[in-house]
Amino acid sequence: MIVQPAPFVPTASEPATAPRARVLLSGMADDRELLRAAAELTRDLQRPNRWIYWPDAFGSAAVGYGAVAGAILAHSPWVALAWAVLAVLALYRAMLFIHEITHLNHALLPGFRFMWNLLIGVPMMLPSFMYEGIHVQHHTRVKYGTAEDPEYLPLALMKPWSLPLFFFAAVLMPVGLILRFGVLGPLSIVIPPLRRVVIERFSGLQMNPGYRRRPPEGEFARQWFWEELGASLVAVAIIATTATGLLPLHALLIYLAVIAGVALLNQARTLVAHRWENEGDPLTVTAQFLDSTNVPDGILPRLWAPVGLRFHALHHLLPSLPYHALATAHERISGAFGDDSTYAKANYPTLRGLLGRLFSSTMTRNTAN
Repeated sequence: MIVQPAPFVPTASEPATAPRARVLLSGMADDRELLRAAAELTRDLQRPNRWIYWPDAFGSAAVGYGAVAGAILAHSPWVALAWAVLAVLALYRAMLFIHEITHLNHALLPGFRFMWNLLIGVPMMLPSFMYEGIHVQHHTRVKYGTAEDPEYLPLALMKPWSLPLFFFAAVLMPVGLILRFGVLGPLSIVIPPLRRVVIERFSGLQMNPGYRRRPPEGEFARQWFWEELGASLVAVAIIATTATGLLPLHALLIYLAVIAGVALLNQARTLVAHRWENEGDPLTVTAQFLDSTNVPDGILPRLWAPVGLRFHALHHLLPSLPYHALATAHERISGAFGDDSTYAKANYPTLRGLLGRLFSSTMTRNTAN
């Protein structure tokens, strides 16, 4: 049974033009005019610009690490909090380049993945192998929104308690990363059955609990080895220096709090990246697009959905488009089709409205059941 959400009453912050009714995704045909026009209008935007990628990613990391140091050294709790907020925002932006890495043609941006892992992924214990090979399946037409999609759950159709649990998991992420790379990873080298479990269940940024990752092969296996070794050395160093008192406890707690803040912010963004309404059927590209969201306007979306992720629906339409080209692509496609088009149906005004819609959907379904 399809349960419709409660009627939407527009407010000043939620325009009446924001789409609200649940879309029946299964069996939806592709809007071929939209797909063709989107490709044609963005042919000149496909190449990543190294003069944007390098300063943005590593400049953000430098600001983030500096802010972590500021939070640790601050004598006032309010000053420490201000530094910590800056650290979360900057490191969140730097970390989200892991998404770009999964889509990049690395021949067009040589050395970027290596340096990102060296300076950001490994120190933060989130090396790129945790996302590479995982995220691409989320963009596969036959897997998106199905049981084989590692990044999809029908959250809008689940019980209300599932959403707080989703946030709680993010709070535990820093401790989980230390256990993954500082304890389970090293132990799994000498315990083969544990190694299988670590690879299948604890080696990917996945949200589908039923998904099992396959062991890496070829060149990717070598990349995985070095990235995992680096992250394990970081985790073991954190454990050892904390246990011996070389790393002050308050410094560790601030570091873990910043990582948890990054995870919480990303979790909130993830909750509104899609409408999460597919019940497991393979979807057309257009249906995937309409199950995704753009929040194109305002300053706040640039903070909670940076590196182009405020155009998440557009990204599903054109996954190879570099993040710095998405705003231009959005303007071109919007101008070509107008406010009553299929494209406009994926545009939303605010994070608050999308979160409210998701919580309302779970509550409505629970009441109906």
